[in-house]
Amino acid sequence: MAITSAASRLGTIAFRDAAPVELRQNWTEEDVEAVIRAVYRQVLGNDYVMNSERLTSPESLLRNGTITVREFVRAVAKSELYKTKFLYPNFQTRVTELNYKHLLGRAPYDESEVIYHLDIYENEGFDAEIDSYIDSVEYENNFGDNIVPYYRGFETIPGQKTVGFNRMFRLYRGYANSDRAQVEGSKTRLARELGKNSPNTIVAPSGGSDGWSYRPTPQAAPYTCVGGAFVGFGEEGKVYRIEVTAIRKTGVRRSNTTYLVPYEKLSTQIQQILKKGGKIASITTA
Repeated sequence: MAITSAASRLGTIAFRDAAPVELRQNWTEEDVEAVIRAVYRQVLGNDYVMNSERLTSPESLLRNGTITVREFVRAVAKSELYKTKFLYPNFQTRVTELNYKHLLGRAPYDESEVIYHLDIYENEGFDAEIDSYIDSVEYENNFGDNIVPYYRGFETIPGQKTVGFNRMFRLYRGYANSDRAQVEGSKTRLARELGKNSPNTIVAPSGGSDGWSYRPTPQAAPYTCVGGAFVGFGEEGKVYRIEVTAIRKTGVRRSNTTYLVPYEKLSTQIQQILKKGGKIASITTA
């Protein structure tokens, strides 16, 4: 599928020429195994699945033709495995964002979509919330019974709002990233822009060609200024902002810390952060 000429910078190059995964007639065991892997990857947000966690009963039903790919997707999304990974640890607005991403392959377009699904969850429960995506006309038109959901939000095609392209990059943080490994944790990603009905700014996922990227955390104030005041820098005198999460200080794990570092001390500061057990979320020019 054609995504964008900037696919390499935005971290979507892995999807550029990938065809949807579909279980066709006269499928082989290799075909059904590929579908099962694709469903786990998509519905579980690219999170690692151990053999002991696999849903052996729904897998068997898919292999013998008792259920369709759509019903296998439903079984995974309603499973205790999915709830443990996404429902229990997160606020419900974040769960709704993830359900859109996992089951419809896009981000919510506006606040009304989130409110609609929150209402279903509050009044009818989680299973009904999952059904509302999988039984929708949108799911039927795009995936039907035999196609594994995929990230439609990267496409600019008729029927999709262009704002969804920007919003998708608040939910997608790179091909190798999982939805449980992001430094923003359980917080909603889209509430601010959805509430204002404003578009998102695209921030390239980690690994883009422009270097490490991450949406700045407004709560993180500069913690230290390495090397003293920055005066009289020459060509090499750029200052960089290093945003760090999970660093320990006096036995307490800080949620976010920001360092302002001159170019010539950047490498040394990075090494010191890593030695302290810190996790670098972004490096940008200050």
